[in-house]
Amino acid sequence: MKINFLYIAALLLSLQACGQTAKLPAAVAPARMEEKDFELENFIPGNFSQLSVDALGNVYVITDANQLRKYNEKGDSLSAYDNVKKYGKPGFVDVSNPLKILLYYPNFSTAVTLDRLLTFRNSLNLRSLQIFSVKALSISYDNQLWVFDEQDNKLKKISEDGTLLSASNDLRVVLPFTISPQSLVDKNNNVYLYDSSRGFTIFDYYGSLKNTIPLLHWQQVSVNDNFISGISAGSLLLYSLKDKIVRGYTLPAFLQQVQGLKAMNNRLYVLVKTGVEIYRIK
Repeated sequence: MKINFLYIAALLLSLQACGQTAKLPAAVAPARMEEKDFELENFIPGNFSQLSVDALGNVYVITDANQLRKYNEKGDSLSAYDNVKKYGKPGFVDVSNPLKILLYYPNFSTAVTLDRLLTFRNSLNLRSLQIFSVKALSISYDNQLWVFDEQDNKLKKISEDGTLLSASNDLRVVLPFTISPQSLVDKNNNVYLYDSSRGFTIFDYYGSLKNTIPLLHWQQVSVNDNFISGISAGSLLLYSLKDKIVRGYTLPAFLQQVQGLKAMNNRLYVLVKTGVEIYRIK
């Protein structure tokens, strides 16, 4: 995928404006992907509104019948959760832990957890914990809940019964800018907060700030063992956690106008109007 150099220029301007001192990730020569670079392996038919993919290659979608459905990478239906709309429309589905699925309902500030069979486990109203402004949360490595409390500007860890286990310092004290993360990922012994206007802010499991990575204006961000992936300006972007390099690949025309993309396990999962297409990247 071709790296968008307007994006790079905007990134430089943003860094100058906020006084951020983090280095820009290095970029390698751009590449262009063609339709022949993708092999369609499977297709899951349906009218879906959201797409998530776990590390095992299982696909999760919200159907037009307001179900959360789980499919394996072959397209076989595995299980379903029917009570999705109990708290309104879910803002997102977190499948970073395939054994504990998280649904978050921002209008009700309510987190619902399910097991691997999509059986209800628990619900937690964050307002009852005096946490009123949350957009980003995720299951932690030890099956607790990470929450970024925008009112306090703190990363908090909460048990399933609502006990506050830990909290970071107020980030307004340790960062030269404020963040409003859209996503939160527990991976590689770190907690990654992503704000598309600021990039990644990375913490250890004790809530101490470790690093920032100024990857701006990415969408549908995923963190894997070796890289961070995202979509920007019609390109699939990969940031190597080892080499600190951004590689860009221009998506072919047939992937430019789709409803959602996820790059996982050397595959591209594509949400289209008629279902989910699963491509192997050659």
